[in-house]
Amino acid sequence: MSATPAGCNRPDRTAQSMLEASERYCRENTRRHARSFYFASFTLPERKKVAAYSIYAFCRYLDDLIDQHRPGVDGAALVTRVRDEFARLVSGEVAVPPFALAFANTVKLYRIPPEPFLDLTRGVLMDTGPVALQTWDDLRRYCYHVASVVGLAMCPVLGLAGNHGAEQAVELGIAMQLTNILRDIREDWERGRVYLPADELARFGVDVEDLARCRVTEPFRQLMQFQIARARAFYLRSEASIPMLADDGSQLTVWMMRHLYAGILEEIEKQNFDVFRQRAGTSLARKVALAGRAYRDYRRTRANRGSAVAC
Repeated sequence: MSATPAGCNRPDRTAQSMLEASERYCRENTRRHARSFYFASFTLPERKKVAAYSIYAFCRYLDDLIDQHRPGVDGAALVTRVRDEFARLVSGEVAVPPFALAFANTVKLYRIPPEPFLDLTRGVLMDTGPVALQTWDDLRRYCYHVASVVGLAMCPVLGLAGNHGAEQAVELGIAMQLTNILRDIREDWERGRVYLPADELARFGVDVEDLARCRVTEPFRQLMQFQIARARAFYLRSEASIPMLADDGSQLTVWMMRHLYAGILEEIEKQNFDVFRQRAGTSLARKVALAGRAYRDYRRTRANRGSAVAC
């Protein structure tokens, strides 16, 4: 038998090296820009971590892509472009963006369809100009398009089979995005964006000028209490699907995301709802405490499910 010629497997080694470089980029990108998500991903198996980071990198790419086309962007044309780029990335035709190889590998490995990313594109397009949402339906639709769809893209990675449990994944996304909106009222105002529905501002007697002047009035506190209770209701409803995920760290990761974000609501309350002078956040020590809360819920639901199966 003749010896294998030296260097004959070099293309394979080169391809693997390029894939690993792409995966490292996605990991670092997530670590720098999505610290809570990166913290919560600690319990995922390595392959799923890479998949999650590559999905996040592609989502950031979509946001940057739309930023490049403001103002007057043709939304329909951009959605078509994203659909085409998604297909080209997955087929291997495009490997220039540093996330491309890792993302393409993730999509093929977990059979992720393009629809969540197209919906995300439509959602980010909602931010291309001044934002003034009028009703809760408007806000819920926005939260779905910029947050819930990312959860739907993650479902195959986390082991949620079919559509069973997808509704709860959507509700978790709404809860998390609503939390972000309550935390970032001042920053959003400075960007010309008011996500709190106009009809609910009027119902509680909060004038838009109160937001402009950073005034924490009693009506504003009541509005915030109402919105926090709404977000918490979505968090609670989302819990039903978490035990349906793979028991390989995926469940615990989602429990941690649920508690890390809900913990921001507690910080807002501790600040007496003053989100103007201090951005509500969780310290590392607080994150560790919330992770402990997530672990207890994971153990509880795992034990409950085991008991139900035994019966």
